[in-house]
Amino acid sequence: MNKPILIGIAGGTASGKTSIAEKIKEEFKDVKSVLIIRQDDYYKDQSHLTMEERYRTNYDHPFAFDNDLLISQLKKLMSGESVQRPTYDFVVHNRSDVTVTMEPAEVILLEGLFVLENEELRKLEHIKVFVDTASDIRFIRRLLRDVKERGRSLDSVVNQYVSTVRVMHDSFIEPTKKYADIIIPEGGSNMVAIDLLTTKISSILHSPEL
Repeated sequence: MNKPILIGIAGGTASGKTSIAEKIKEEFKDVKSVLIIRQDDYYKDQSHLTMEERYRTNYDHPFAFDNDLLISQLKKLMSGESVQRPTYDFVVHNRSDVTVTMEPAEVILLEGLFVLENEELRKLEHIKVFVDTASDIRFIRRLLRDVKERGRSLDSVVNQYVSTVRVMHDSFIEPTKKYADIIIPEGGSNMVAIDLLTTKISSILHSPEL
């Protein structure tokens, strides 16, 4: 297998990062091996904290993520080694005991809030993408997701969004747009942008310099 290509897909909460990653994977399913890695799985272990302390953690700040582990595992995957990826339990606000074996792939899609914020991550990425979706759409999507999938109450989602999510987006996520090679408005519904991105990925995969 050739050296893999790593694509970083950043953007605000519920902007459509996962949808884009899944559509790219679908495009290459018959010809290339594709791996999706979510930065959300790399929240720091909080076993040493009480539940009350976990509730007070700012999960929308870059410091909430174990980027050292993420970078280490990405480097191993890009060198042809398998890794044991952590998983995160959003109900108890802590890393779970379950790990998932991730095998090397020709295309690695790294999606998450801060995958363009960290300089060392940016250096690993061959293509940098920012998903630019309107704040009201992102809030509605996050509200529905966190209530339905993560066991949150409506009040807790709203309070978190107002107190931290919006502030952290403006402070740490929106500024990373300047690092993007490609900006995709409206997330996974923008098929023109996704087609252009898959074409670029194909050209890099077939480049003798990779």
